[in-house]
Amino acid sequence: MACHARLSTPTAQLGLPELQLGIIPGFGGTQRLPRLVGISKALEMMLTSKPVKGTEAHDLGLVDSLVSPTELVTSARRWALDMVEGRRPWVASLYKTDKLDSFGEAREIFKFGRAQVRRQAPNLQHPLVCIDVVEAGIISGPRTGLWKEFESFQELVRSDTCKSLIHIFFAQRGTTKVPGVTDLGLKPRRVNKVAVLGGGLMGSGIATALVLSNYPVILKEINEKFLQAGLDRVKANLQSRMKKGKMTQEKFEKTFSLLKGALDYESFRDVDIVIEAVIENVSLKQQIFADLEKYCPPHCILASNTSTIDLNLVGSKTRSHDRIIGAHFFSPAHIMPLLEIVRTNKTSPQVIVDLLDVGKKIRKTPVVVGNCTGFAVNRMFFPYTQAALLLVEHGTDLYLIDKAITKFGMPMGPFRLVDLVGFGVGVATAMQFIENFPERTYKSMVIPLMQEDKRAGETTRKGFYLYDDKRKARPDPEVKKYIEKARSISGITVDPKLAKLSEKDIVEMTFFPVVNEACRVFAEGIAVKAADLDISSVMGMGFPPYRGGIMFWADSLGSKYIYSRLEEWSRTFGGFFKPCAFLAERAAAGAPLSSPVEQVKSRM
Repeated sequence: MACHARLSTPTAQLGLPELQLGIIPGFGGTQRLPRLVGISKALEMMLTSKPVKGTEAHDLGLVDSLVSPTELVTSARRWALDMVEGRRPWVASLYKTDKLDSFGEAREIFKFGRAQVRRQAPNLQHPLVCIDVVEAGIISGPRTGLWKEFESFQELVRSDTCKSLIHIFFAQRGTTKVPGVTDLGLKPRRVNKVAVLGGGLMGSGIATALVLSNYPVILKEINEKFLQAGLDRVKANLQSRMKKGKMTQEKFEKTFSLLKGALDYESFRDVDIVIEAVIENVSLKQQIFADLEKYCPPHCILASNTSTIDLNLVGSKTRSHDRIIGAHFFSPAHIMPLLEIVRTNKTSPQVIVDLLDVGKKIRKTPVVVGNCTGFAVNRMFFPYTQAALLLVEHGTDLYLIDKAITKFGMPMGPFRLVDLVGFGVGVATAMQFIENFPERTYKSMVIPLMQEDKRAGETTRKGFYLYDDKRKARPDPEVKKYIEKARSISGITVDPKLAKLSEKDIVEMTFFPVVNEACRVFAEGIAVKAADLDISSVMGMGFPPYRGGIMFWADSLGSKYIYSRLEEWSRTFGGFFKPCAFLAERAAAGAPLSSPVEQVKSRM
């Protein structure tokens, strides 16, 4: 932007993504962009970090001419010579004023921008700093703006937000490096056709993600009614994109034509991957995988979307253990960015490499994890809702918990999340953890009691909240009676201290058990590196990226502090809060939780 002219191809992407890293554009970016495209568009491009294509950049005035890729260098040379020889003007972008609004209009734009930022990102300062810097240049001139940009940049680059977002940036790019797998020189095999079993919300979402990336898909269901419902869900997902202007009618028809329905396995004889997405029922999944082994070709990858069930159990009735793998999507599967790739001790490295490639092609961030109950994401976060229920039964207001957790930066609190997921799914998942980790689960009767009264969450319009036609949630005073009944069954009395918890204490009592379980996941080698758990928490559960992910955030507080708090609570509330051996050892050494695990693992 400091050049006297800019030439671009029509499809080139131009933008200023610095705010994604917790900083603001430097080298005069905050001053030159408003003078080239106008204040409103410049703020939009900077605050959202969304690039524009060459054609739009030309319309905006960001570039002076559009040329083909083959002519780009030649045209640029000719343009430069024309300027030197006086046939084209020299334009200093820093002193352009024709795109700038009047001071009065500019102040209104800045006021609106600040209001938007405070509403959408209340915990972040750097977007407001960006607006301040742009405003300084407009009101006091570009040189003042440049000095303010420089000073602000220096301050922001040392901030915790910047460090956290830079960590996430590199952690996301590091998930595809898996020692002993991606360093073997294996090339991903070509995937020509994919089958998805189950057309429910999850299966249809997975099918949508696949056809959007041009994979031909067979969607199998058990009867015509369920199959049609599954196909209709995919169609609705694609139509939603069309309504938002992300897809043309022609593209919609072409994409939807990639999907075919099936009621049997005959069309599975030439598929390269099958992704099973049926209900969480062990015997049903075992039967499905035994059938798949009979019908699918020997090279076909057999993947399960199970969120909690041990894959060795799923594939126990097959002889194909080397090609069984977990492909755990998060709902809605065509929107959520994470793909948890779960390997067993027998999964072939080639199969992992193949699924990593598919994950990237369907625009997911794939994270490879080990096999256990709940894998990485759900296992880390099973204490999240249980901690919230423990607090409620001991006297903390549930709506205060949700408020504190959303203020911390989560998209929604634990109770609003349970409503969204549905009580049925919540209980089924909780049972897996109660069965496998009985010594550290908190067993609450609140949800089962509510289920007895036909409360099941958002789908029934009654859960911890009441819901109107537009899915807007409002607190329900009736929930108190279920909490009181659960207390009487469990013999729990209200703790006056928990009835008056601060927001800080609510956050810590809800998230420190999550950190504790993340430490176990890391120590057991379920995650290759702590940064993978950070990405999993951010992209799978909505943990705020500007806090760097669950392990990065924990290290910002210190292992000693987290250990001491958990130890204190465990003396009052028992095993649920008991710090694990890994956390205890790191705290004793004053060591970060995220540093490599080998030196600790040998002693555990």
